[in-house]
Amino acid sequence: MFVKITVVVAAATMLGAGAWMRVDPDGFAAWAGWPAHVHFLHDAGVFQIGIGLMMLCALRWRDVIAVVLAGFVFTNTFHAVNHLLDRHLGGRDSDWWQLGLLSVLAAAALAVRLRALRS
Repeated sequence: MFVKITVVVAAATMLGAGAWMRVDPDGFAAWAGWPAHVHFLHDAGVFQIGIGLMMLCALRWRDVIAVVLAGFVFTNTFHAVNHLLDRHLGGRDSDWWQLGLLSVLAAAALAVRLRALRS
């Protein structure tokens, strides 16, 4: 029970911090004493969210490959969305769809893995 509670608390912390960075990057930067680099904080936020979601998946699934693929799909997809929404802040026009394509590939691999685990 101690381990599960610790995982949930740590995941909630990651999700909360990540959401704050994503929704209010300037507020988070001021709190943390960081420069207010919006795209960097958006990316850092989605990586925090991805870690939190992966921790929660680990409570449900015992298969390491499924957990890692789920974490990657969550994180990389949110990362692709950041690059789409933050195009005006720099980067390459192809970043968002290339990241998105990799997410589709990983999601397909996750579906195959979960199907294999059920049988």
